[in-house]
Amino acid sequence: MIPRLARSLRTALFLPASLMVVVSCGQAQAQANSTEAAIVAPPATYQFLEGSNFTYAVEWHFFTAGTATIHVESAGAEKHVVASADSAGVVNILYTVRDRFRSVVDPKTFCSLRISKHAEEGSHKRQTEIRFDSARRKSVLEEKNLKTNASKTVENDIPGCVTDVLTGFYYLGSMPLAPGNIYRFPVNDGNKTAIVRAEVEGKEAVKTPTGAYSAIRVRAEATSGALRGTGALWIWYAEDERHTPVQMRAKMSWGTLMFRLQKIEKR
Repeated sequence: MIPRLARSLRTALFLPASLMVVVSCGQAQAQANSTEAAIVAPPATYQFLEGSNFTYAVEWHFFTAGTATIHVESAGAEKHVVASADSAGVVNILYTVRDRFRSVVDPKTFCSLRISKHAEEGSHKRQTEIRFDSARRKSVLEEKNLKTNASKTVENDIPGCVTDVLTGFYYLGSMPLAPGNIYRFPVNDGNKTAIVRAEVEGKEAVKTPTGAYSAIRVRAEATSGALRGTGALWIWYAEDERHTPVQMRAKMSWGTLMFRLQKIEKR
């Protein structure tokens, strides 16, 4: 049970995206309620909001299960979304998680370019590199077991442009979040591409240690691929120009994880 919780914690800890800014409704609105799953390039006015580090506490059955942090860095023409996931409390005693994640995205297209993961979970240690080759329409995963030195390389088909489990929430947050809007987009994490369906359900008040917010609730889940049927995620985006996720709930087959924004620090 604890290893499964830790693996799900790892996956879920990387779901919170933050630092959103609203884009104009033009291209984005064209995708609302479309049945086609595709990444829509943002307008030239879109900018990632940088300069802050966001920390989330993760709760499981009223216990603190871990923390996640996320921030954005610029590197030439690329944006790097950098996240960490660390177990805490009882989970940390029974099954330690220390994961680091870096996703590189083209800010002009919102296409993911590559991902780097360093995972330490219990006795397992792995380094994973993923490249998205849009010209060949392939994702290339290279993974090394840091304890045994065993390695593997796996290729999978992708559309011309995909997002990943981290930057996908930047992409979703950049959309017009009007109640009733539905978005579908492809997500790849080195395995089979999943199609995510996200629906804007409504508005409600949310309170976290960082303050009280008027928030927009969005429900997201995979409708195809390896992630289909594994659970659903609700994200509460602050109803401001940044659309910062202030609270999340990840519902798995075995239980529910709650995410609450704990602090925002200047970088």
